[in-house]
Amino acid sequence: MTLSIPVPAPPSARTAPEWQQCPSCRTTLYGRRLVRERYVCPDCGHHLRIGVDDRVEQLLDPGSWRPAERQPVGGDPLGFVDSRPYPQRLDDARRRSGRPDAVCYGFGQVDGHDVVLAVMDFSFLGGSMGSAVGEAIVRAAEDARSSRTPLVLVVASGGARMQEGALSLMQMAKTAQAMRRLHEDGVLSVAILTDPTFGGVTASFATLADVLIGEQGAHIGFAGPRVIANATRERLPEGFQTAEYLLGAGLLDRVESRRELRSLLGRVLDLAGGRPTACLGHPDVVVGDPAAVDTGESAAETLQLARDVRRPTTLDYVGRICDDWLELHGDRLGDDDPAIVGGLASIAGHRIVLLGHQKGHDTAERVARNFGMAGPAGYRKALRLMRLAERLGLPVVTLVDTQGAAPGIDAERYGQSWAIAECIAGMARLETPVLSVVIGEGGSGGALALATANQVFALSNACYSVISPESCSTILYGDPSHGPRMAEALRLTAPEQLRLGIVDGVVPEPDGGTQSDPATAAARLKDAILGGLARMAPLSAAQLRDQRHNRFRALGVVDD
Repeated sequence: MTLSIPVPAPPSARTAPEWQQCPSCRTTLYGRRLVRERYVCPDCGHHLRIGVDDRVEQLLDPGSWRPAERQPVGGDPLGFVDSRPYPQRLDDARRRSGRPDAVCYGFGQVDGHDVVLAVMDFSFLGGSMGSAVGEAIVRAAEDARSSRTPLVLVVASGGARMQEGALSLMQMAKTAQAMRRLHEDGVLSVAILTDPTFGGVTASFATLADVLIGEQGAHIGFAGPRVIANATRERLPEGFQTAEYLLGAGLLDRVESRRELRSLLGRVLDLAGGRPTACLGHPDVVVGDPAAVDTGESAAETLQLARDVRRPTTLDYVGRICDDWLELHGDRLGDDDPAIVGGLASIAGHRIVLLGHQKGHDTAERVARNFGMAGPAGYRKALRLMRLAERLGLPVVTLVDTQGAAPGIDAERYGQSWAIAECIAGMARLETPVLSVVIGEGGSGGALALATANQVFALSNACYSVISPESCSTILYGDPSHGPRMAEALRLTAPEQLRLGIVDGVVPEPDGGTQSDPATAAARLKDAILGGLARMAPLSAAQLRDQRHNRFRALGVVDD
């Protein structure tokens, strides 16, 4: 069953109570000011719940909203009655909201980008998902898929609708498979999870979007906190199930204030929704002759330059070479490892996914980021973002700078070897261009997990090795004192790696290393990236996979 729905009234035609109390700090708020503040308490920052019309107004370009002409309307498949018949509850909710059910979908623009938008209404039976809600979400996804237009979901729900029994349960599968088809076809999806988002909605379409954004302070989860507390008899952690808590647990990409949601959404659509542009006309700064980039320094001296704490890190280069950068967080499995950073970026107008190890400079940051030594969550986050790039047809660029993967009990417990192996194997089979640059120290499998690329470059003072010289010395001699000699024996410098075919080219550093002139170093790195991407631009997905396979297949000298 379907029915037409009127276009939402313009803001001037809608009224708010003259005075309203903040549910959090109990401050009495002037209604008109609250509207101007987007229903965010100016005293404590609490985000009050808002309806569909306000969401549409706040997110979309003015005048661009076009609701779908026919919105799904649910019925009463079970003849359900509790204290009142279910049809009476539906009729009351429709009269109060002016909507057929707990979701409204249609079409609009965000910063000029076309979107299909579906907004859930918590005031309509708690935003619960029955057949009509499931059908609306699926239709929105199907419209997005057929038109190759990004899908934006604004979610607020208490879960499945009990009054429709198992049919409401089936909407989880129905909506989940619609989201998966979007993934398979490379159509961007973004979900904004607002307060509250729980139950079957969270466990289906709401968390299957490519980019997950939690509105500041939103409560998000499967079971509600009271249910969990009663079941476990445990005191719940501070901030449990808030968007901020879930971001720290690696389950969301971003948490944003309502005031900034539209700006953030526009950036996501610009960086991820657009197709990549060609990289042409950039100077080729990569050197393929080992003698031309031989600095004359010993291997041990070069290693010290590569490890220098003043040397630019991934985030330093991001700030210098990117037009825009939007960091995305989390492995979606319970952690967000800060030793690897990654996200959507634009370099000279060319949209990419950029990843890298992040060591930091001062002691506090280096400790917080574990000196750039990632654990399993870091490599799972990296692979998740690489696969996002593949779905969206964006190249992957990685910056490598780590002594190696993190050792330790937790790393082993959570599958360090498995995570690295999956990252290497997954990277090897990506159907999109992959370019890696060793910007500092490239150590062991922890480096290779971000460097299984079509083209691998190294800065001229960078190093790449199967093991650190100190560890090599400890294994062979019982102590690290033979490290300098092992550095020479391992041939870990960039010119030596070029001779061995481990790297395809070397990017010359300024005199004194990148730390002496970060601006020049960044300019050369930018040109190297753009030149490398330009060379790969003509290759098809199959050719990229084959080239990557053949590159690594040929490495290693073996006599029959």
